[in-house]
Amino acid sequence: MRELRVGPNDAGQRLDKFLTKTLKTLPTALLYKSIRLKKIKVNRRRCTPNQQLAEGDTLQLFLAEEFFAESTPTKRLDAIKPNLNILYEDENILLLHKPAGLSVHEDEGGSRATLIDQIQAYLYQKGEYDPAREQSFAPALCNRIDRNTQGIVIAAKTAEALRTVDEKIRLRQIDKFYLAVTHGLPTPPVATLRAYLKKEEGDNRVRVWDTPHAGAKEILTAYRVLDRRADLALLEVQLLTGRTHQIRAHMAHIGHPLLGDGKYGVNRDDRKRGYAYQALCSYRLRFSFTGEPTPLDYLNGREFSIPPREIDFVRELFS
Repeated sequence: MRELRVGPNDAGQRLDKFLTKTLKTLPTALLYKSIRLKKIKVNRRRCTPNQQLAEGDTLQLFLAEEFFAESTPTKRLDAIKPNLNILYEDENILLLHKPAGLSVHEDEGGSRATLIDQIQAYLYQKGEYDPAREQSFAPALCNRIDRNTQGIVIAAKTAEALRTVDEKIRLRQIDKFYLAVTHGLPTPPVATLRAYLKKEEGDNRVRVWDTPHAGAKEILTAYRVLDRRADLALLEVQLLTGRTHQIRAHMAHIGHPLLGDGKYGVNRDDRKRGYAYQALCSYRLRFSFTGEPTPLDYLNGREFSIPPREIDFVRELFS
């Protein structure tokens, strides 16, 4: 019999979710069977899969030892040399400037240290994260941006911070603003666009329509023109909804694809000019919390941004 104690980063989860993360080799069917047969107990009492765990609970697990194989990635974390551009850090979260070309999570290649790899290595090497002590939690990203888009990414150091930020993003209480360069000058200079977007099956692309379409979700994209150089325009864009490739697809739909965007525009000439990635940066965010109090309320009303001089396409085209 093994006994596990629920720590602060484990609390608040369903029992089955906690065990799935903690005992990665335990088959799902066996997990539920063991709960049903009382081979898994909470505080020495019968439990249910959806039982919510609290800090200090103890789990009694009458399972084969093979499911408790210990594997911690400390060697891998020691080997990584983090190269992070940190905009803000406290005991709960990190705000980072992710460069274009860096994946946030492991992709098919899997050879280069991703952003989350570097974050976990950074926190491990400074003594804030010890995978050997954590049973179900690892520092995680709260939002993602495409590999070829640069901008601000939020990382959570604790499970409580992760749950809070995830909920605030879901409730749209974190305002996100982007800088983008388009081909041509959108008119009018300030507008809120409404359309309908659908992700293509089996393809990492989306389609946009002006009117409701089967399977498509409504999108709202607000923009204002900040500057113009020849046939290019610099825009600030606010996502009022957050869909896959929303800015890129929506701007292309109105006839103004982003500079360097090969997926939704024709960028042969852009590549010749040295633009390998779409000119898009999630450069500013604002915490606009409402509702019940949270442990992160000290962030409410605060705004963080990447200086335009640190955004290559802005510096090169509009400085």
